[in-house]
Amino acid sequence: MVPLASLVDVAFLGHLTEIRHLAGVAIATVLFNYIYWTFGFLRMGTTGVTAQARGRGEAEQVTLTLLRNGAIALAIGITILILQQPLREIGFALLQAEPEVLEAGRAYYNALIWGAPATLLNFVLLGWFLGKEQGGRVLLLSLVSKGANIVLDYLFIVRWQQSSSGAGAATAISQLITLILGLALVYGELPSKFWQQYRPRIVERSALTATFSLNRDILIRTLALVTTFAVFTNLSAAIGTGILAGNTLLLQIVTLAAYFVDGIAFATESITGNLQVQGSKHQLIPLLKLAGSTSLLAGLGFAIIFCLFPQSLFSLLTNHSEVVEQVEYYVWWLLPVLGFGSIAYMLDGYFLGLTAGKILRQSSLIAAILGFAPVAIAAWHWQTNHLLWLALTLFMAARSITLGAKIEKFSIRKNCS
Repeated sequence: MVPLASLVDVAFLGHLTEIRHLAGVAIATVLFNYIYWTFGFLRMGTTGVTAQARGRGEAEQVTLTLLRNGAIALAIGITILILQQPLREIGFALLQAEPEVLEAGRAYYNALIWGAPATLLNFVLLGWFLGKEQGGRVLLLSLVSKGANIVLDYLFIVRWQQSSSGAGAATAISQLITLILGLALVYGELPSKFWQQYRPRIVERSALTATFSLNRDILIRTLALVTTFAVFTNLSAAIGTGILAGNTLLLQIVTLAAYFVDGIAFATESITGNLQVQGSKHQLIPLLKLAGSTSLLAGLGFAIIFCLFPQSLFSLLTNHSEVVEQVEYYVWWLLPVLGFGSIAYMLDGYFLGLTAGKILRQSSLIAAILGFAPVAIAAWHWQTNHLLWLALTLFMAARSITLGAKIEKFSIRKNCS
């Protein structure tokens, strides 16, 4: 459901007369990836800790994880709103694109930024439900969020002709709707007078130290990922608006497949956390084999379908023939990107379930600095999109290899301890 809403965003914008609205949203999304996914630890850190507390039967710690991370999310969200203007000016000063594309991106930013507190709180809610293995509630929240987003996209973009600003407003409002529903679901599970009971323990020094230690590693890992995709998009814009629009459509397919694989990764994360604290570590390798093979099939399946039918499928996202032609020329890069990427995303879930943030941090930094950066620099120098896609492929491959190399060593160390 998450990438479906993004695809609908792209389809509405891609069928407007001017392609600058789609390109502008792509540029602004780079900035929002930093603003939001920098704090992706609010989701990832919540799931693993909740799963382990649940596995130990510590109901109070399960509740405290939600309240503690929720308080952090609210504080960060309010801070983002206060700093929205300097964040916008600094962000767009660093982005490369034509003036009309930047203008469309600013309009998208100005509308979407108001959803920041709701978005970050939703990260915590989703992470908490995943840690409790309540996948049905996660699906419900996704259905409501993305369903509302699609309806609002139609109203703002098509009916009221708000283009990029309408896309931002639709997403912000849908996040608020999701938050209201999520809080209603949570309230029914909390004990009576929970605030009076747990408030003094939310700010316990030892608990906050452990929370920020894990979150620091996940934060660095996420920054490495976000920066890689930001540089990829920015270099696409530097090569040309047509390349930017084409690469945006291809990245939508990468995102679509990644979210399907993330469903497997989320389940792996939750089950791994439970197995670790229940003394069932011998089941981790069979779990990895099942999750890895399923993830690889999902990733390659998406790539093959879009490689075989690029004209038909990408024409659903835009009626600009020159953009579809760009896509057809580079679509085969989806195979290695999604092949390696599917394994990397699944292994993210495995190590998050083990709360092994240091391994995730090291892997992403190595992949970004040694795998992606050298070839990306060459792509910028020679203005070659094929080299840019090669750089992204090497980034995904490096993540898969460095994470895979830690599986056996980490499992043995955990078993010995």
